[in-house]
Amino acid sequence: MSFMNMESADLLPYGLGSPELVEFQNGYFVCKDICSDLARLGALLKENGFRLRLESAYRPFEKQLSIWNRKARGELALLDEFGKPMQRPQDEEELMYAILTWSALPGASRHHLGTDIDVVDGNACPEGYEVQLTPDECTGMFAKFHKFLDARFAANEAFGFSRVFVPGRGKIKPESWHIAHLPTSRRLLDGFSLDTLRRIYEATDIACKRVILARLDSLAEDFIYPYFI
Repeated sequence: MSFMNMESADLLPYGLGSPELVEFQNGYFVCKDICSDLARLGALLKENGFRLRLESAYRPFEKQLSIWNRKARGELALLDEFGKPMQRPQDEEELMYAILTWSALPGASRHHLGTDIDVVDGNACPEGYEVQLTPDECTGMFAKFHKFLDARFAANEAFGFSRVFVPGRGKIKPESWHIAHLPTSRRLLDGFSLDTLRRIYEATDIACKRVILARLDSLAEDFIYPYFI
Protein backbone atom coordinates (compact mmCIF):
# COMPACT_ATOMS: atom_id res chain seq x y z
CA MET A 1 0.00 0.00 0.00
CA SER A 2 1.28 3.45 -0.88
CA PHE A 3 1.57 5.83 2.06
CA MET A 4 -0.40 8.36 -0.02
CA ASN A 5 -3.48 6.15 0.44
CA MET A 6 -3.29 6.33 4.23
CA GLU A 7 -5.75 8.29 6.34
CA SER A 8 -4.64 11.78 7.37
CA ALA A 9 -4.52 10.83 11.07
CA ASP A 10 -2.17 7.92 10.31
CA LEU A 11 0.28 10.30 8.62
CA LEU A 12 0.55 12.75 11.53
CA PRO A 13 3.64 11.18 13.16
CA TYR A 14 5.58 11.83 9.92
CA GLY A 15 4.68 15.50 9.56
CA LEU A 16 2.08 14.75 6.91
CA GLY A 17 -1.70 14.83 7.07
CA SER A 18 -3.74 17.64 8.66
CA PRO A 19 -2.93 18.16 12.34
CA GLU A 20 -5.12 20.30 14.60
CA LEU A 21 -2.83 23.23 15.36
CA VAL A 22 -3.13 26.50 17.25
CA GLU A 23 -0.91 29.55 16.82
CA PHE A 24 0.60 29.89 20.29
CA GLN A 25 3.06 32.68 19.54
CA ASN A 26 3.40 34.79 16.43
CA GLY A 27 4.13 32.37 13.60
CA TYR A 28 4.60 29.32 15.85
CA PHE A 29 1.93 26.62 15.83
CA VAL A 30 1.49 23.76 18.31
CA CYS A 31 -0.90 20.84 18.79
CA LYS A 32 -4.12 22.20 20.28
CA ASP A 33 -3.97 19.62 23.08
CA ILE A 34 -0.85 21.16 24.67
CA CYS A 35 -1.95 24.80 24.66
CA SER A 36 -3.33 24.88 28.19
CA ASP A 37 -0.25 23.29 29.75
CA LEU A 38 2.08 25.43 27.64
CA ALA A 39 0.30 28.57 28.83
CA ARG A 40 0.69 27.39 32.42
CA LEU A 41 4.40 26.84 31.88
CA GLY A 42 4.72 30.30 30.37
CA ALA A 43 2.93 31.83 33.35
CA LEU A 44 5.21 30.02 35.78
CA LEU A 45 8.28 31.25 33.96
CA LYS A 46 6.94 34.80 33.98
CA GLU A 47 6.38 34.65 37.74
CA ASN A 48 10.06 33.79 38.13
CA GLY A 49 11.46 36.55 35.92
CA PHE A 50 11.68 34.72 32.59
CA ARG A 51 9.79 35.12 29.33
CA LEU A 52 8.99 31.98 27.36
CA ARG A 53 9.96 32.56 23.75
CA LEU A 54 9.50 29.93 21.06
CA GLU A 55 12.17 29.54 18.40
CA SER A 56 10.59 26.52 16.71
CA ALA A 57 7.37 24.54 17.09
CA TYR A 58 5.37 22.38 14.67
CA ARG A 59 7.37 21.58 11.57
CA PRO A 60 5.80 19.70 8.63
CA PHE A 61 7.61 17.04 6.66
CA GLU A 62 8.38 19.38 3.76
CA LYS A 63 10.05 21.91 6.08
CA GLN A 64 12.24 19.25 7.70
CA LEU A 65 13.05 17.85 4.27
CA SER A 66 14.11 21.31 3.11
CA ILE A 67 16.41 21.72 6.11
CA TRP A 68 17.93 18.28 5.48
CA ASN A 69 18.49 18.82 1.77
CA ARG A 70 19.86 22.34 2.20
CA LYS A 71 22.38 21.09 4.75
CA ALA A 72 23.36 18.30 2.36
CA ARG A 73 23.89 20.81 -0.45
CA GLY A 74 25.93 23.14 1.74
CA GLU A 75 23.28 25.88 1.75
CA LEU A 76 22.91 25.67 5.53
CA ALA A 77 25.81 25.32 7.94
CA LEU A 78 26.78 21.93 9.29
CA LEU A 79 27.79 21.98 12.95
CA ASP A 80 30.12 19.55 14.70
CA GLU A 81 29.36 17.91 18.05
CA PHE A 82 30.41 21.10 19.85
CA GLY A 83 28.04 23.27 17.82
CA LYS A 84 30.83 24.77 15.72
CA PRO A 85 30.79 25.03 11.89
CA MET A 86 32.42 22.10 10.09
CA GLN A 87 33.38 21.25 6.52
CA ARG A 88 30.85 19.39 4.43
CA PRO A 89 31.91 15.72 4.01
CA GLN A 90 32.12 14.47 0.44
CA ASP A 91 31.27 10.88 1.34
CA GLU A 92 27.49 10.33 1.33
CA GLU A 93 27.38 8.26 4.52
CA GLU A 94 29.65 10.67 6.41
CA LEU A 95 27.46 13.54 5.23
CA MET A 96 24.33 11.80 6.48
CA TYR A 97 25.79 11.29 9.94
CA ALA A 98 27.08 14.86 10.04
CA ILE A 99 23.57 16.17 9.40
CA LEU A 100 22.14 13.82 12.03
CA THR A 101 24.37 15.35 14.70
CA TRP A 102 21.86 18.17 15.12
CA SER A 103 19.00 17.49 12.70
CA ALA A 104 16.39 14.75 12.75
CA LEU A 105 15.51 12.69 9.72
CA PRO A 106 12.51 14.10 7.84
CA GLY A 107 9.50 12.04 8.84
CA ALA A 108 11.10 11.18 12.19
CA SER A 109 11.42 14.62 13.73
CA ARG A 110 9.56 15.15 17.00
CA HIS A 111 8.69 18.61 15.71
CA HIS A 112 6.25 16.87 13.35
CA LEU A 113 4.02 16.12 16.35
CA GLY A 114 3.25 19.70 17.34
CA THR A 115 4.06 18.73 20.93
CA ASP A 116 7.72 19.74 20.86
CA ILE A 117 9.12 23.26 20.95
CA ASP A 118 12.51 24.96 21.03
CA VAL A 119 12.52 27.57 23.78
CA VAL A 120 14.69 30.38 25.14
CA ASP A 121 14.30 33.18 27.67
CA GLY A 122 13.12 36.22 25.75
CA ASN A 123 14.19 38.48 28.62
CA ALA A 124 17.81 37.34 28.26
CA CYS A 125 18.10 38.00 24.52
CA PRO A 126 20.09 41.14 23.69
CA GLU A 127 18.21 43.48 21.36
CA GLY A 128 18.68 42.39 17.76
CA TYR A 129 20.35 39.11 18.71
CA GLU A 130 19.57 36.17 16.41
CA VAL A 131 19.22 33.01 18.46
CA GLN A 132 21.27 30.09 17.10
CA LEU A 133 20.17 27.31 19.48
CA THR A 134 23.65 26.16 20.44
CA PRO A 135 25.18 24.65 23.60
CA ASP A 136 27.12 27.88 24.20
CA GLU A 137 23.86 29.82 24.48
CA CYS A 138 22.47 27.31 26.97
CA THR A 139 25.49 27.65 29.26
CA GLY A 140 25.76 31.40 28.64
CA MET A 141 22.92 33.88 28.28
CA PHE A 142 20.19 31.28 28.89
CA ALA A 143 21.91 29.40 31.75
CA LYS A 144 19.56 30.63 34.50
CA PHE A 145 16.53 29.85 32.37
CA HIS A 146 17.65 26.27 31.78
CA LYS A 147 18.67 25.77 35.40
CA PHE A 148 15.17 26.77 36.45
CA LEU A 149 13.63 24.37 33.91
CA ASP A 150 16.01 21.60 35.06
CA ALA A 151 14.64 21.88 38.59
CA ARG A 152 11.02 21.80 37.43
CA PHE A 153 11.61 18.80 35.16
CA ALA A 154 13.43 16.91 37.92
CA ALA A 155 10.53 17.51 40.29
CA ASN A 156 7.97 16.57 37.63
CA GLU A 157 6.42 20.01 38.05
CA ALA A 158 6.41 21.28 34.47
CA PHE A 159 2.83 20.47 33.40
CA GLY A 160 3.82 17.42 31.36
CA PHE A 161 6.84 18.99 29.67
CA SER A 162 10.34 17.57 29.79
CA ARG A 163 13.54 17.36 27.80
CA VAL A 164 14.00 14.59 25.24
CA PHE A 165 17.50 15.06 23.82
CA VAL A 166 19.64 14.45 26.89
CA PRO A 167 23.12 12.92 27.43
CA GLY A 168 23.23 9.14 27.17
CA ARG A 169 20.03 8.78 25.14
CA GLY A 170 20.64 7.85 21.50
CA LYS A 171 23.19 9.53 19.26
CA ILE A 172 21.65 12.97 18.69
CA LYS A 173 23.55 15.58 20.65
CA PRO A 174 21.82 17.00 23.75
CA GLU A 175 19.49 19.90 23.07
CA SER A 176 18.55 21.75 26.24
CA TRP A 177 16.36 24.13 24.25
CA HIS A 178 14.08 21.33 23.00
CA ILE A 179 11.20 20.43 25.31
CA ALA A 180 8.23 18.16 24.71
CA HIS A 181 4.77 17.61 26.16
CA LEU A 182 5.23 13.91 26.76
CA PRO A 183 1.66 12.76 27.51
CA THR A 184 0.46 14.08 24.16
CA SER A 185 3.49 13.04 22.11
CA ARG A 186 3.30 9.47 23.43
CA ARG A 187 -0.24 9.17 22.16
CA LEU A 188 0.69 10.48 18.72
CA LEU A 189 3.76 8.28 18.40
CA ASP A 190 1.74 5.10 18.94
CA GLY A 191 0.98 5.12 15.21
CA PHE A 192 4.58 5.40 14.01
CA SER A 193 5.84 2.64 11.71
CA LEU A 194 9.34 2.30 10.30
CA ASP A 195 7.91 0.50 7.28
CA THR A 196 5.74 3.52 6.51
CA LEU A 197 8.73 5.83 6.89
CA ARG A 198 10.65 3.65 4.45
CA ARG A 199 7.85 3.96 1.87
CA ILE A 200 7.84 7.72 2.34
CA TYR A 201 11.58 7.89 1.64
CA GLU A 202 11.25 5.68 -1.42
CA ALA A 203 8.81 8.24 -2.86
CA THR A 204 10.75 11.33 -1.74
CA ASP A 205 13.65 13.29 -3.23
CA ILE A 206 15.81 13.26 -0.10
CA ALA A 207 19.58 13.77 0.00
CA CYS A 208 21.60 10.67 0.98
CA LYS A 209 18.59 8.55 0.00
CA ARG A 210 20.57 5.45 -0.92
CA VAL A 211 22.42 5.23 2.37
CA ILE A 212 19.38 6.23 4.44
CA LEU A 213 17.38 3.34 3.02
CA ALA A 214 20.29 0.95 3.42
CA ARG A 215 20.88 1.93 7.05
CA LEU A 216 17.33 2.72 8.14
CA ASP A 217 17.04 -0.05 10.74
CA SER A 218 20.22 0.97 12.53
CA LEU A 219 19.38 4.66 12.14
CA ALA A 220 16.09 4.00 13.92
CA GLU A 221 17.88 2.31 16.82
CA ASP A 222 20.29 5.23 17.25
CA PHE A 223 18.40 8.33 16.10
CA ILE A 224 14.65 7.64 16.30
CA TYR A 225 13.44 5.11 18.87
CA PRO A 226 15.58 6.35 21.82
CA TYR A 227 13.58 9.58 21.72
CA PHE A 228 10.15 7.94 21.72
CA ILE A 229 9.81 8.33 25.50
